[in-house]
Amino acid sequence: MQNPEIPSDPVADLVDVLNLEMLSETEFVGRTQWMPHGRVFGGQVLAQSLTAATLTVPEHRFVHSLHSYFLRPGDVSKDINFSVEILRDGRSFSARRVHAIQDDKPIFSMIASFQDLDSGLEHQDQMPEGLPDPESLPSAQDLLGSLDHPAAKYWSTARPFDIRHIEPAVYLRPAKVQVAKQMLWFKAFSPLPNSALVQSAALAYASDYSILEPVLRRHQLSWAAPGLSSASLDHAMWFHRPAKVDQWLLYVQESPSAQGGRGLSFGKIFSQEGELVASVAQEGMLRVPSKSS
Repeated sequence: MQNPEIPSDPVADLVDVLNLEMLSETEFVGRTQWMPHGRVFGGQVLAQSLTAATLTVPEHRFVHSLHSYFLRPGDVSKDINFSVEILRDGRSFSARRVHAIQDDKPIFSMIASFQDLDSGLEHQDQMPEGLPDPESLPSAQDLLGSLDHPAAKYWSTARPFDIRHIEPAVYLRPAKVQVAKQMLWFKAFSPLPNSALVQSAALAYASDYSILEPVLRRHQLSWAAPGLSSASLDHAMWFHRPAKVDQWLLYVQESPSAQGGRGLSFGKIFSQEGELVASVAQEGMLRVPSKSS
């Protein structure tokens, strides 16, 4: 069993977990990070799968989209094997399928597409204006650091990203305003390697943290709601422009629908200068005993 101690440097731990061991040209293995509930964090296996796929692609091609499914809970006490299938290498695009495997069973499956740098038509949605400076907002450490609970300790000290909600966070208490949207700032606590592979994988990792929270806000729930059961079901991501994940990024999120024990959320990620760097979509399972049929 992996040592459950909080890492002394969560960012260095993230970089290490992305450093996969190469078994063959298309087979890799990676370690897991400890989590208080014993299940592998979805963002971790997503980022590692993207890393495995990228390692099989020509260096001049960069990820522009991925589509994935979380199939089974991952076990934090075991390594994960990553098997990459080369689907296509064309003149401008490459496509890869990755299966993340534990105990000879897939826990996660992803298809990613990569493209040469190219020019063409360009436009983007505009970043919201008049937002508070991220440094003026409370961090997870400010909100949860004093609590003696494994999940609170993990959220406040073990995550490699500084996450600062613009609206009051729903870690412990439900939102006062019943709306299916939120915004937050995030960045890595310390510098990451100046590598497109690491920056893209780290962005994918962080994109899974809070994407379902608009569903909780709409139904006045918090992560501490009694009996709440949640899990990511799928995750899609489009990488529009290069991002520096160790600089502040704005995550604008909204949920258009929740039904059948599932909630759907969309997200837009902007640089502090206003560039739209990525878009995200995820559906997750969210069940609460008093609110389920």
